[in-house]
Amino acid sequence: MSLISIIVPMFNEEAAIADFFAEVQPIMAALDVDYEIICINDGSKDATAGQLAGVYHDHPKTVRVLNLSRNFGKEAALTAGLDLARGDAVIPMDVDLQDPPELIPTLIAKWREGFDVVHAVRTSRASDQWLKRTSARWFYWLIGQLTDVEIPANAGDFRLMDRKVVDVICQMRERDRFMKGLFVWPGFRQVSIGYQRRERAKGNTKFGYWRLWNFALSGITGFSTIPLRAWTYCGFIISMASFFFAAYLIVRTLVFGVDVPGYASLMVTLLFFSGLQITGIGILGEYIGRIHGEVKRRPIYVVDSYLGPQLPAAENSAVILPGAARPRPHDG
Repeated sequence: MSLISIIVPMFNEEAAIADFFAEVQPIMAALDVDYEIICINDGSKDATAGQLAGVYHDHPKTVRVLNLSRNFGKEAALTAGLDLARGDAVIPMDVDLQDPPELIPTLIAKWREGFDVVHAVRTSRASDQWLKRTSARWFYWLIGQLTDVEIPANAGDFRLMDRKVVDVICQMRERDRFMKGLFVWPGFRQVSIGYQRRERAKGNTKFGYWRLWNFALSGITGFSTIPLRAWTYCGFIISMASFFFAAYLIVRTLVFGVDVPGYASLMVTLLFFSGLQITGIGILGEYIGRIHGEVKRRPIYVVDSYLGPQLPAAENSAVILPGAARPRPHDG
């Protein structure tokens, strides 16, 4: 039978764990598949680690637990889950049950029809606040205009990916990760199915507006250089405007003579162009900062402990477990 890997990143989710397994495990047990549920504890400060240990000891054949050394963020936790997954198909989903487990059989059915990526797309965002709903709509429109990768609007991390897609994603080791873009970048046959997102069962969301803003910046700068190119065109347009304005001043001075320039117009012009330059430097700094993060080549995540079957030495070399043998430096 096919092996399905379900990846569940968690951060301070002690209240939601029991309900999640109570819903997901009966659904998976009823399917004609083998399955594993990979829980990534992303440095939780509550009782998440202890509860996951209890779930593992109750279900050692179907549950694997990876505890990270600190909170690295959801994108890093998803990466750790992908590195660890062994399934013929992989399904990332949230533990709060907003991603409905009853949709999993539909995802698997579409996969068996021959699709390599099956996106779960929200049919409505009516449950979101107006600001979040509006900003999400503008974000998906903007990133669709700026990038050549077609990122489905209103699709979160909940989807199914074939093994060959996961293998490609695991080869992409950039540190500043926008998983919605990485999931679709490999291509292959893709299809979307609609669903109604639930209300969060328990606990609180970990994504505030500031974190969502930084997440959007990561997506735009990670998959498009158009913001940099736009400032080239902006500088050219301003230079041409300045040339024509200088020509106008020369002609005006020759015809009407010299007059005293206005202080207000001078200050407005100075402040406008100063702000424009600072904005351009800020955009340039965003890209330089990401280059700085990449060249340091720090690990995307660090593992603290692992509960699950012993990994073969050649499997998923990106996952370095505590106490595992590390390559020795070259003696030459």
